[in-house]
Amino acid sequence: MLKVLKLKEQKGFTLIELLAVIVILGILAAIAVPAIGNIIEKSKTDAQITEAIQIIDAAKLAYAEDNTTKTFSATSTDNDVTAATNDLEDYISKLKDKSWTVTLGANNVWTITNHEVDTAGITEDELSALARN
Repeated sequence: MLKVLKLKEQKGFTLIELLAVIVILGILAAIAVPAIGNIIEKSKTDAQITEAIQIIDAAKLAYAEDNTTKTFSATSTDNDVTAATNDLEDYISKLKDKSWTVTLGANNVWTITNHEVDTAGITEDELSALARN
């Protein structure tokens, strides 16, 4: 004789199934949140490096027009745009950092100081190396 199994109609999920899904979502969130934080921090650093490279490129343009000036700077009090002075305002605009100094040194090496990337001074080659990483 054949036994016929009758299955109950199932409606919804069991408590154990719901708990398993919540645990899996918690594990995924614990992994994803720090990773996203690292991505955001890296993008901010990359933006600062790119801005420093753009400032140096603007200084090169200014130097090409007038090779008597080897130092260009921007100063600001508490990043107040109205009080800022920028030697390169004809070559670059909309900078986030309002205070920096770019200098042409020996062997035609451009160095930027007092910028968000490195306040002590960093060369164009060092910035390019950081941008590649």
